[in-house]
Amino acid sequence: MASTTTVPSAVKSLELADQGRRRIEWANQSMPVLQIIRKEFIKNQPLKGIRVAACLHVTTETANLMITLRDGGAEIALCASNPLSTQDDVAAALTRDFGISTFAIKGEDEASYYSHIQAALDHKPHMTMDDGCDLVTVLHTKRKDVLDNVIAGTEETTTGVVRLHAMAKQGILRYPVVAVNDALTKHMFDNRYGTGQSTLDGVIRCTNVLLAGSKFVVAGYGWCGRGLALRARGMGADVIVTEIDPTRAIEAVMDGYRVMSMSEAARIGDIFVTVTGNKSVIRQEHFELMKNGALVANSGHFNVEIDIPALERMASSKRQTRDLVEEFAMKDGRKIYILGEGRLINLAAAEGHPASVMDMSFANQALAAEYLVQHHASLEKKVYSVPQELDRRVARLKLESMGVKIDRLTPDQEEYLASWSEGT
Repeated sequence: MASTTTVPSAVKSLELADQGRRRIEWANQSMPVLQIIRKEFIKNQPLKGIRVAACLHVTTETANLMITLRDGGAEIALCASNPLSTQDDVAAALTRDFGISTFAIKGEDEASYYSHIQAALDHKPHMTMDDGCDLVTVLHTKRKDVLDNVIAGTEETTTGVVRLHAMAKQGILRYPVVAVNDALTKHMFDNRYGTGQSTLDGVIRCTNVLLAGSKFVVAGYGWCGRGLALRARGMGADVIVTEIDPTRAIEAVMDGYRVMSMSEAARIGDIFVTVTGNKSVIRQEHFELMKNGALVANSGHFNVEIDIPALERMASSKRQTRDLVEEFAMKDGRKIYILGEGRLINLAAAEGHPASVMDMSFANQALAAEYLVQHHASLEKKVYSVPQELDRRVARLKLESMGVKIDRLTPDQEEYLASWSEGT
């Protein structure tokens, strides 16, 4: 699977590569569906000659996706989709041992972050693979010189899909994009179970806080919010949900959570986590109401969900009290803590989603890439869902890998479901 190669890159240190390779191999053991697809890709070479620019979280799971695409014939340039999500040892191993150009360093500043996106686009890609739409945005604004090469793309996360739909609606999007996030085997599992577990992992790792008995505020009750609320309750927290959508709010009530406005929740919450995809979900009016010692984190894609500039203006001083924990001292003596700089806490302070759930998400990515190579010429310049047959195939493969068998329709049942004449 590995081969030592010198390729263009920007990583922290190649000396970390041995550790990174071991961790990539460990994750691979929990990604059986992607393993099956990789074997098919090696045999069929569906991506031969296709240059891919990928802007994703540089983790062990992503590494296995990149290796799968490479083994399918693709030439890849990878950059980070978040300044704090990169695992430096993984970036080193991808560069040194797998010949994949990687431009990502954990903690990189904004200038470096965007310079790495530019480096990935210097690859002159035929296909983009994005997580949050930053790569696509730069491509459509500052790098139009390489835009004509691009035949199609994929998008991994909810925030990016929202941005892409806006681009398509305005007629700006220049090529078809498959929204991998919309696959049932992605958002129902990755977003719910992956985000739920890994977010709590990040909060606990950087604070060592006890969740049992705490008032845990979840902002947003989409699939990520559902998973987070479920896991926090499982750890003994008193979970409060805030929402703007009345249907989701009712669902949260029926699921047994207290639902209220953020202004109400701000007065009583101990721990706050935003998972909405929107901006300024927690802002000055809420900081003014928070009690001393409140912990505030974000597990949505961008750190704009928390209005940190407003908190900085309100604070008389700030300091780092633990790794990835900033203390903001208010003029009235209260202290509010921001975790992970307000960035994705599950990747800033932990390791992101478990490999077994990313197996389905990245299987969808690989199959979507193959599908786009085969069908891009017949697609319009808009956002598409993952074809249902691919989504179902991923689910079947995952069940088989788990040793789970399900029923199949009998011919009589198929006939019944296809008929309108047979009633009671």
